[in-house]
Amino acid sequence: MALKYQMVAQSLRQAILDGAYRDTMLLPTEQALCESFQVSRQTVRQALSLLASEGLIQRRQGSGSHIRDLSLPEPMPHRSIAVVTTYISDYIFPSILREVENVLSQNNSAPLLFATQNQVSNERKVLQTLLGLEHLDGVLVEGTKTGLPNPNLDLYRKLLDQGIPLVFMNGNYPELTGTTAVLDDNYNGGRMLVEYLYHKGHRDIAGIFKSDDLQGHQRYAGYADALRDLDLPLEDGRIFWYSTEGKESLLSGGPMLERIDRVLEGCSAVVCYNDEVASRLVTHLMKKGVSIPQEVAVVSFDNSQYSELSPLRITSLSHGSYNVGRMAAEMLLAQLQGEEGITFTAEIPTQANPILSFLVSWILPIVIFIVIGELLSRWMMKRMGGLPGGMGNAMTFGKSGAKVYVEEASTGVSFADVAGQDEAKGSLM
Repeated sequence: MALKYQMVAQSLRQAILDGAYRDTMLLPTEQALCESFQVSRQTVRQALSLLASEGLIQRRQGSGSHIRDLSLPEPMPHRSIAVVTTYISDYIFPSILREVENVLSQNNSAPLLFATQNQVSNERKVLQTLLGLEHLDGVLVEGTKTGLPNPNLDLYRKLLDQGIPLVFMNGNYPELTGTTAVLDDNYNGGRMLVEYLYHKGHRDIAGIFKSDDLQGHQRYAGYADALRDLDLPLEDGRIFWYSTEGKESLLSGGPMLERIDRVLEGCSAVVCYNDEVASRLVTHLMKKGVSIPQEVAVVSFDNSQYSELSPLRITSLSHGSYNVGRMAAEMLLAQLQGEEGITFTAEIPTQANPILSFLVSWILPIVIFIVIGELLSRWMMKRMGGLPGGMGNAMTFGKSGAKVYVEEASTGVSFADVAGQDEAKGSLM
């Protein structure tokens, strides 16, 4: 059975081809279409977006939906896409943003880049800015402090009410229906790191996790369940939690690292939330004369440049060759084009370092799609080919001309400035 917006689009499509609007070459207003078809404004806007992607109409701000003269060449649709991430030039974000920009630029889409600094107040300012834009086709967004209740869901819902599709990266808000999220399999990543350490002979394993992001909760859950299933000790005193506000203090040293020293007492290994924390910890322990990994083994997530720049290379799970940013951008474009199916490349990249071959053999599946909403659930099932139990192929987990906005202010920075750094390296010890 066709979705509501598809039925509305089909009715309008037939009316256009039958010449029902030949005199004005203009479709009725959105409000009139809502009343005529007895559907919501969001459904009407999805239908109009589909007709626009097919080249039947052109939507013009302030003047409605104009029927295109089919005797003229079809113009390539130009789209404005907001890209909202927590950070821009830090850590793994340049490679994510570069892939987003590559996909959008190849599809005649202009990205507008915003950063929240993982602050709820900044996220609200960004969302208010987006709601005030004259033209916005879609939003790629990394949620802010996704491990905590979010007071900005009202603004996200306003975007959805305007018919603007949202695709989340890395973290999402489960309460927000009608959206799509592309996430790493953080839970199984946590399990894999513990199992890796267990097979290396470690039995007392500490953990360092981020408390205000969904990834931290998921990685901790996998870590904790693996300890339980392997009959290893799980003690609260061996877990160190930190927040966004505490990150700089942790990375700069001082009292927080002294607290971690106490957490590590009696432990021969530690699972770190990411490479940034792991690299700082390795430096701290080596300054204290601790032998890595002989006395304390340090493992982590992201396989970023930090895993190579650390005084000792860190065993770190990789997001793989198919970037979360690329996947999210392709999924958003599929929604805008009203596609019923889309194929993503699925591969396990060759690992340059044989020491991590154990991890590679376990990474199935790594990146998972959480498809929320009527539209994508149907074509995702079709993409999986109806196979029981999941995808036919599994994703791995390894690791311009855009205007950029940090918080609410334009900086004039381009994608080339922030995303021109080297990609995170391949799997490293």
